[in-house]
Amino acid sequence: MCHALTGDAHAAGHHGDPDRPGWWDNLIGPGRPLDTDRYFVVSANVLGGCRGTTGPGSADPSTGRPYGLRFPLLSVIDLVEVHRALIRHLGITRLLGAIGGSLGGMQVLQWAMDHPGELAGALTVAASARLSAQNIAFSAVAREAIMRDPDFAGGDYYAAEHSRPDRGLMLARMIAHITYLSEASMREKFGRRIQDAAEPRYGFDVDFEVESYLEHQGRSFLKRFDANTYLYLTRVMDYYDPFGGDPAILAAKLARVDARFLVLSFDSDWRFSTGHARDIVRTLSAARVPVTFREIASSHGHDSFLLPVPEYHRTVAGFLDRLAADADAP
Repeated sequence: MCHALTGDAHAAGHHGDPDRPGWWDNLIGPGRPLDTDRYFVVSANVLGGCRGTTGPGSADPSTGRPYGLRFPLLSVIDLVEVHRALIRHLGITRLLGAIGGSLGGMQVLQWAMDHPGELAGALTVAASARLSAQNIAFSAVAREAIMRDPDFAGGDYYAAEHSRPDRGLMLARMIAHITYLSEASMREKFGRRIQDAAEPRYGFDVDFEVESYLEHQGRSFLKRFDANTYLYLTRVMDYYDPFGGDPAILAAKLARVDARFLVLSFDSDWRFSTGHARDIVRTLSAARVPVTFREIASSHGHDSFLLPVPEYHRTVAGFLDRLAADADAP
């Protein structure tokens, strides 16, 4: 299980507080699409992250201080290599499948392309093989918000005498959340309703419910995420382009792919629209890679991959059933 930009290893269950389940808890567990009565699910933090795996907030052995912006830039290939190292450590030679949404789906696609024989199935959900200019633009503005925060200190804000760039990171998260929701879901959730008042107060403080929601999302994010990690992982996504380069080399690589693909998109996702999914499907199909594609109806935008959308869950469960049946066949 490969997590998205701001996810972590806590994908399911809870750590003592039932009100704080893992971010994919509705998908993973007994009787759920990733049925833990049938499958062993491996979930790990991504390289460069801030929830236990080495990243810019980790200590540089040569100095004893956090790397900050001295941490090397990463690629999706690097993220996959760390997952593969874990799998080897666990003594696993072939996985029934890998699944991921958004950045997680990019990791799954790269894994299947680069390492034939290691995955029977590859499930990419609400993902892209090449960010559009609009995608890059949103991330660029978010990074600018962080780096222009007076407390950013060139990325060296970890020492006790420094404040963290919380204003910039909060703003980056607020910008991102706008792109994760569809217009329909925002209208349904918030409309033009006023927060805690019958009438508008006509000022520049938080007045509308949608403003309150974005502020809450931004502030809660500060408790669990690192600003430098946000810079690094958004840049990983910007540069991702597995189908680029020499067409002959790509064709040879795709000819070796032996994983079966399930590519899913959501009709209201405008951050990574169905067009992104169709680009993946067209490239794989042209190379005769087995691929199943589904566009799922959902009003929740990009966030749909995190939610219990029934058709989505049935599709994932059915695909895994087929993979398992094939694995058990003599």
